[in-house]
Amino acid sequence: MIKNLLISLIISTLVISSSYAAGSSDSGSSKTKTKYDMAVTHIKAAKNFEKKDKLEKAKKSYLKAQKLLVQSNKNFPNKADTLNYLGFTTRKLGDFENGEKFYLQGLKIDPKHIGINEYLGELYVATNRHNLAVERLEVLKSCNCKEYDQLKAVIAGEKSKY
Repeated sequence: MIKNLLISLIISTLVISSSYAAGSSDSGSSKTKTKYDMAVTHIKAAKNFEKKDKLEKAKKSYLKAQKLLVQSNKNFPNKADTLNYLGFTTRKLGDFENGEKFYLQGLKIDPKHIGINEYLGELYVATNRHNLAVERLEVLKSCNCKEYDQLKAVIAGEKSKY
């Protein structure tokens, strides 16, 4: 009887562990990068290209990122982080008007979004609307974050690193 119980226990353990393993194969899909994740990778590459003054390569990376972000935004609309990077890539590609639209759409979702407030402030400086940039800085004032310092420097006339 103990022998049968032991054999049943071993078989049950094997069945449970094999079905768990079969179920966990799906979790490998969580390792699959989303379009948003791929876009962020392209943005990081573009920023590195800019630092090395490889502007044409940076532009190509921003374009790839932008296309992925548009797709991501269609699949999962109204995500502030996606809209932030849509605004960023659009602005980096020279389209300030549409970049601003993405930023403002993101602020409707998350008015305190650190990235959007910083980047929108930079856009305002680039388009000679310093008063609006200062408003973005005021939103960041209590964040105790590097974005506050970066926007403050841009408003003061230092070149943005982005």
